[in-house]
Amino acid sequence: MKDVQNYPDLRGIAIQQVGIKNVHLPVLIATKAGGAQSTLGEVTVSVDLPKDYKGTHLSRFMEVLVAWQEKTISGWELKSILKEITERLNAACAELSLRFRYFLPTTAPVSGSRSLLDYKCEFWGRWNRGKFDYQLGVEIPVVSLCPCSKSIAKYGAHNQRAFIRAWLSFKRGQYLWIEDAVALLEKQGSCQVYPLLKREDEKAVTEAAYENPKFVEDILRDSVLALRSDNRIRGFRLEVESFESIHNHSAFARHEEELG
Repeated sequence: MKDVQNYPDLRGIAIQQVGIKNVHLPVLIATKAGGAQSTLGEVTVSVDLPKDYKGTHLSRFMEVLVAWQEKTISGWELKSILKEITERLNAACAELSLRFRYFLPTTAPVSGSRSLLDYKCEFWGRWNRGKFDYQLGVEIPVVSLCPCSKSIAKYGAHNQRAFIRAWLSFKRGQYLWIEDAVALLEKQGSCQVYPLLKREDEKAVTEAAYENPKFVEDILRDSVLALRSDNRIRGFRLEVESFESIHNHSAFARHEEELG
């Protein structure tokens, strides 16, 4: 059969990225405890295409991804996946994003009720002519309580759910598990978020937030300090978004750093 993708192209344009996106697959995510968590992954994967080739072989992306469905994946495995993709598609560069929800147990502060809280996560990697780059992305829900509202209101203060979004890169030979990133950042809000709370827990959580008011700027700055304190981290991008309960808009703050 004709292999049209390998026909020559005479326009002289090398394409930086060509691939497939919105691929949904069951995946096994490695846990810090040494096990694996089964979840649904959404994949975007691409390679570069030299100017001489008309197209790439999209089916080969799926062949690689399907083969990895039953293998346990952490950030480290992305290097092997990307190398395999470049070899199968005769490419110099490959990039992959794996987005998924990761579940961690939570314990209510008073009743001790246990439940699972889901976190949006991303493994992102690039293999470029022998060099591997990797980032861990994680979105952590917290509570933000407005210091201004607390200072001027006679009764209570407006509070709402907020999200800390972090994209982390690491020093050579270092690695941060999802569990580590969550533990580092979820303490930076006014208080934590819990899926299951009894009345005594709601009282405790509400009071904890009231005693720890924070603007999005406060949450972001405290998160920056927390990330700077971990010597495994080489750099980061941060965003904090607060879904303001008394406004029809959100408040946000962003910051990024290279720590070396």
